[in-house]
Amino acid sequence: MKRKLLATMMVAAMSVSLVACGGDSSSASSEESEAAEETEAAEETEAAEETEATEETAEVDTSDMPEVTLKLSFSTNEEDPRALASNQFKEEVEEKTGGAVTVEIYPAGQLGGDADLINSISLDSGTVDVIITDASNFATYEPLMGVSALPFQFEDFDEAWAFMDSDVEATAEEGLIDQNMRVLAHYCNGFRCVTNSKGPVESPEDMQGMLIRTPENPVIMATMSALGANPQPLAFNELYQALQQGTYDAQENPIPVIYNNNLYEVQSYLSVTNHIYSGMCFTIAESTWQKMSAAEQEIVQAAATASADYDRELNKQQTEDLVSSLEEAGMQINYPDLAPFAEATASVLTDNADTYGTLLDDLAAWKAEYEK
Repeated sequence: MKRKLLATMMVAAMSVSLVACGGDSSSASSEESEAAEETEAAEETEAAEETEATEETAEVDTSDMPEVTLKLSFSTNEEDPRALASNQFKEEVEEKTGGAVTVEIYPAGQLGGDADLINSISLDSGTVDVIITDASNFATYEPLMGVSALPFQFEDFDEAWAFMDSDVEATAEEGLIDQNMRVLAHYCNGFRCVTNSKGPVESPEDMQGMLIRTPENPVIMATMSALGANPQPLAFNELYQALQQGTYDAQENPIPVIYNNNLYEVQSYLSVTNHIYSGMCFTIAESTWQKMSAAEQEIVQAAATASADYDRELNKQQTEDLVSSLEEAGMQINYPDLAPFAEATASVLTDNADTYGTLLDDLAAWKAEYEK
């Protein structure tokens, strides 16, 4: 308003000055026009600033927001993409809610392994509010959740991401709501590969009888069995020591997980089998979700989606960049022909057709449409 008043006074002053000095009317008109334009510009600037101030106030207005603390946990360490993306989620949520919603991050299985975290949310124990874990790890609660982890289904990251955001995946996730689980976004864990301490895996025959650690995940375990290995589940936070002690011969995980969690220190061989895509579900307890106001829910949802985009790009980049780092760390890396592996694991789909029912038809239809 001060700028508006000042500009108006300038117009009046110039008019008086021109008359007093005998200035001509055309000159006065020009000067007045310029001053009027300045007045209009000042008004527009003032209006814009007032709008911006109003928006900023709205972002941090917490008067109607209940205070909520979100305990967020996952099994990998602070270097993993899901940890870095979780920090982005935390910053965005806390900033946009003005601190009404706070996020506490517990990495490296501090609140339990993947199976424990899922169980804690299902039981509404209050131990954890948000978890980030493989979509197919939920298959022990909702069998349809294994559909994204069926072996050799996706050619690359873009196809896998598109599927995770598809209606087919959403259908599988519907059954989780009744078990106190709401999926907000889809992180990426990458394509799973086999590491071991015995030698390169060039064919399924090289995996015969291999004692391999897997998560407590029926789809991954079935895939390893189809390849001739002996899968035994173990919490991820116990894996490094088990491999170091020789309790297991092998394990399977995406390249970023292998590098960021130092598994190259206790495994000598990496075989890039890419046998399963590991899509991650950023999942909140439904009971916690319902404690938040609609405004908080909107902010948390948007932050989860944005952090998932960040996580995906990080994972893709690390998958491309870290192979050479693993090589430099001493791992021997090989790229087997994947056709025999895909053929050997085709039974994972046929043997479990009853479990997935029409969802397998939906998956096939989705793939056909995507590949057009």
